[in-house]
Amino acid sequence: MLAPVDREPDPSDRAWQFAVQVAVLFAIDPAGLGGVRVRAQAGPVRDAWLALLQSLLPGRAWKRMPAAIGDDRLLGGLDLPATLAAGRPVLQPGLLAEADGGVLVLAMAERLPPATAARVAQAMDAGAVSIARDGLEVRRSTRFGVIALDEATADDEQLAAALGDRFAFDLDLRPISPRVCLDDSLQQLASASGDDLAAARDALGEIDLPPRLIEALCGAALALGVDSMRASLLAVAAARASAALDGNAAAGDDDARTAAALVLAPRATRLPPAPEAAESGVDPAAPPPAEATAPASASDPVPDAAPPPPASTEPQPRADAELDDTVLEAARAAIPAGLLSQLVTGAGLRRTQRAAAGKAGAAVRGGQRGRPIGSRRAPPGQGRRLHLIDTLRAAVPWQGLRRSVQPQAASRVLVRPDDFHVARLRQKTATTALFVVDASGSSALHRLAEAKGAVELLLADCYVRRDQVALIAFRGRQAELLLPPTRSLVRVKRSLSGLPGGGGTPLATALDAAATLADSLQRRGQSPLLVLLTDGRANVALDGSGGRERAQADALAQARRLALLQAPLLLIDTSPKPQREATELAQAMRARYLPLPHAGAAAVSQAVSQAVQQAAQLAGRAAMR
Repeated sequence: MLAPVDREPDPSDRAWQFAVQVAVLFAIDPAGLGGVRVRAQAGPVRDAWLALLQSLLPGRAWKRMPAAIGDDRLLGGLDLPATLAAGRPVLQPGLLAEADGGVLVLAMAERLPPATAARVAQAMDAGAVSIARDGLEVRRSTRFGVIALDEATADDEQLAAALGDRFAFDLDLRPISPRVCLDDSLQQLASASGDDLAAARDALGEIDLPPRLIEALCGAALALGVDSMRASLLAVAAARASAALDGNAAAGDDDARTAAALVLAPRATRLPPAPEAAESGVDPAAPPPAEATAPASASDPVPDAAPPPPASTEPQPRADAELDDTVLEAARAAIPAGLLSQLVTGAGLRRTQRAAAGKAGAAVRGGQRGRPIGSRRAPPGQGRRLHLIDTLRAAVPWQGLRRSVQPQAASRVLVRPDDFHVARLRQKTATTALFVVDASGSSALHRLAEAKGAVELLLADCYVRRDQVALIAFRGRQAELLLPPTRSLVRVKRSLSGLPGGGGTPLATALDAAATLADSLQRRGQSPLLVLLTDGRANVALDGSGGRERAQADALAQARRLALLQAPLLLIDTSPKPQREATELAQAMRARYLPLPHAGAAAVSQAVSQAVQQAAQLAGRAAMR
């Protein structure tokens, strides 16, 4: 049972009480409740909560899984030493099978690869791990709970949605002060003995769940904007565990309120309606109907009063409406304060994931350098390195057959050319942001200073991502490469600040120079990104002659050449109003069009970040072909 606290708790104490409740309920039914997402950095609070949970699960498996685990260790595979010693294939169980009946702790869960997260989620759903590799086909039953240690910050990686949807609890330990770990009165909150938890686990399957309680939990999930059906099922499982902990034969109202507060409240995407609005059935945000707001006129005829409906047809109020309100109110009270403020202001809960610093480059596979990501069947040589373990793993299942054909072979392991595996490597390529700035008279007259400010903002983002930056400026009758690709932010700013304005607009010449530089970057294995700042109105042709019509035609031709490079392009219109010429130029380049008057600093930065991600994806596809 959960022991009460005599003194008045502060917010940190209340958060610790919630954390203790989560630990106790999860210890009763780890597999049924799925898991707990623990938001906290490494520290005394998280260590104390993990120690508390481990003490509530004595004798249970407690397996820690790193984020960079391989399939052989996760799912299981061929045990090479045992296979060579026995002369027959011997299976080595994976970490998912070893966690049967216990807990799997995911370290740095926010960095878990999507493929690994999918395999863990599949094992949770199926209650088993299937292996069909290395000449083996085995299916092992396993049921476990998951503790996902999420150390992500606001703009960092996020936990895979496939896993978070299968966890009953989302626990935030960041508001808790470390002093609660040393407070004796707070430590007595989890006073459930091992016998109490064992009795609760034995009685879990016999707990009755009234239909009215299930309806109340599902209604609270709908009111809070929780779309996933798994959330309602997990709330039902939490209510059943709470009833088993109290020794009751059926779940009651208190159990439903506990489940709503611990399971549904952290998933809320909107505020529930006020009680008055819920009773009247009217949306408080909706405007009143016209007939209700129009003043009554004395000359208007008064309609005859309709006879009351028969008693048998009168709608009867639900007998469990009070339970619905109390469950919903318990969930509303448990919504975190930060989340509540976002809901009030209408801010979305799902933040878009931005590319982490230093990870903007494309992942190129098949190179001779980089991080190993597995192996493939191929002969070594020509820069390919032999993957010894996978080569032996491919050869070992055939040793019995090969010994029967070659009984006099002296080799301990008979290896054939078809068994050879080479290492697969992945290497990050560098991204080069190429800024093409219009410094002609029309651009200088309009907003050259603001264009420089936008470029400096983008340069700061490129510096954080460790991207290279190049600068081309065009004015008069020529385009000049002011700065070749470099990582020096100071050099780029110095070149940009000293850029004069005035003269003609040799747009075609600038696009030709940009296409030539981008092509050379692609040939060197880099990922180019072009950001063009201009008003799109050319008046100098490619050969240096004047004439607006011919200059515009040459610019469109060079823009189509740029489109053939299939590099991400961003055209920022620097004119006071969006221009038709700039729009046509962006369409010919297949570039994203962004008018500077309507693009603030955040919009420009976000547009370039998306273009950088597109550059990485395009370069990755090109490397795979």
